[in-house]
Amino acid sequence: MRWRGVPLDVLLAASGMSLDLLTTANAGDTSFLPAEANIPMALLVGLPMGLVRRWPVPVTLYLAAFLALTDQIGSFTSNTAQILVCVALGVAGFRSKARATVLAVVATIVATALNVADPGAAPTGNMWVYSVLLPVFPAVLGAYLRSSAERLDERDVTPDALLAAGGVAITVLSTWTTWHSGSLPVWVVGLLAVVGGLSLGIARRLPGLVFLLQGVLLVCADTYLDDAVNTCVILTLIAIGVFAMRVQSWPWTVAAYLTGCLLTAIAVVGDDTEITAFRVGVLMSLVATPIAIGRYLGVRRAAVAAERLRAEEAARAAVAQVRADQLAERERIARDVHDIVAHHVGAMVLRAGAARYTAPDGPVADALNDIRETGHQVLQDLRDLLDLLRDPDRQPDLPANPADVVRESAERMASAGLVVDLDLDPAADQAPLIARASAARIVQEGLTNVLKHAGPGTRVRVSVVPTQEGLEVEIRNGRPPTVVERLPSSGRGLAGMRERVRALGGTLSAGPDGEGGWLLAAHLPSRLPSGSAA
Repeated sequence: MRWRGVPLDVLLAASGMSLDLLTTANAGDTSFLPAEANIPMALLVGLPMGLVRRWPVPVTLYLAAFLALTDQIGSFTSNTAQILVCVALGVAGFRSKARATVLAVVATIVATALNVADPGAAPTGNMWVYSVLLPVFPAVLGAYLRSSAERLDERDVTPDALLAAGGVAITVLSTWTTWHSGSLPVWVVGLLAVVGGLSLGIARRLPGLVFLLQGVLLVCADTYLDDAVNTCVILTLIAIGVFAMRVQSWPWTVAAYLTGCLLTAIAVVGDDTEITAFRVGVLMSLVATPIAIGRYLGVRRAAVAAERLRAEEAARAAVAQVRADQLAERERIARDVHDIVAHHVGAMVLRAGAARYTAPDGPVADALNDIRETGHQVLQDLRDLLDLLRDPDRQPDLPANPADVVRESAERMASAGLVVDLDLDPAADQAPLIARASAARIVQEGLTNVLKHAGPGTRVRVSVVPTQEGLEVEIRNGRPPTVVERLPSSGRGLAGMRERVRALGGTLSAGPDGEGGWLLAAHLPSRLPSGSAA
């Protein structure tokens, strides 16, 4: 409550003073106080409410003492003190420990008894019931709000609507013919009947407040409209059942049971009713029935929720196990790839490096340098791929600029013997990164295929040109200048390129150009198809 700060305390104090000034505005002199003392008395009773949030028990004890004092001197401020001490008790029940709250309740009971007792008259049973229940109710309500029922997470309002509709049907159909028979106006009785029925619609979410409301309506019906008492008893029993279902605390359930027994006894026991053990047992069993049903439904509901939670935990554990198995398999594959590929590529790099130092300068030395540098690059790319296999959640390094990759591939193939004519439009940098990266990979694979199948000395034209719909990649090589000894090939180069292009929603074609050469053409759209990963 810190965020509300001092303004709320000031508002509470001002409200307490205003309440007393309104109730004593027309009050005159008393035996001990003149009318001019109303303002100081309002200050004395209202100002302590500004401290009730921080020190509720001391404020309650002060107001109880002030209530007894004002009652003895005949001040009209006693009415305000009686109201404010109940408010302070509610705050004490919500914020203070049980022992301190009990002390405040006992002091308020004594002060209330002094206030309601008639001078010179013997205390009556009704006086003591009023004196006890009036302070106890706000204290119990405050304690209940502090440890209230668990939050209801269900969004389905169908049970709430059924409870509200059933409550209104019970109250209206069973009491509407007697609304005019009491001392209250018909519209007041009708309104209370509708409100009492509708309140069941929030009983699952605010069970304690609805139970308290039904108890108040039952007492009012017993006082002003006897014909509606049985209906109010039914609503009260329903509220008790919902309370028992929602509140999983046995102390609160026992308190609700005893309160239900008291309310039912007030309603069904009259002045001429003979009290027997059998009737007491019937009444206690009557109240115990909805509580037993509510507790049973609450236990079933908790069991279903626990089973659902266990199922969700099991599903999460199964997913985690599958992921762990996948990671273990990926790590095994990474180890195998490293053992097989890295070993041979590393040996190739070492041999090329050793041969470079024994070879004379010239094309052979350049080829060995290229082999060594390519091998180093392959090993670095292989390490990155293995790291990604071992930890798929790792963020990969940013890729190189696709345009630089295309130029490097052209230069590398030119040094290997191809005659490369590169047409790389600068406007291609405006295309999406994934399209440019795919174009670079296609150029790499396409030039490699030309070197393998057409051989050194072959003229190749590479063009990467942007269009309105994306990127156009074309690799056209002429007729091989000599008979070529074909290098080993896996046959997966074109298939891999087609899969890459198809994933982007593009097209790829490859085949003879009709002039003894070969043409590889790919279209990469600027927009990815829906569902593609960027």
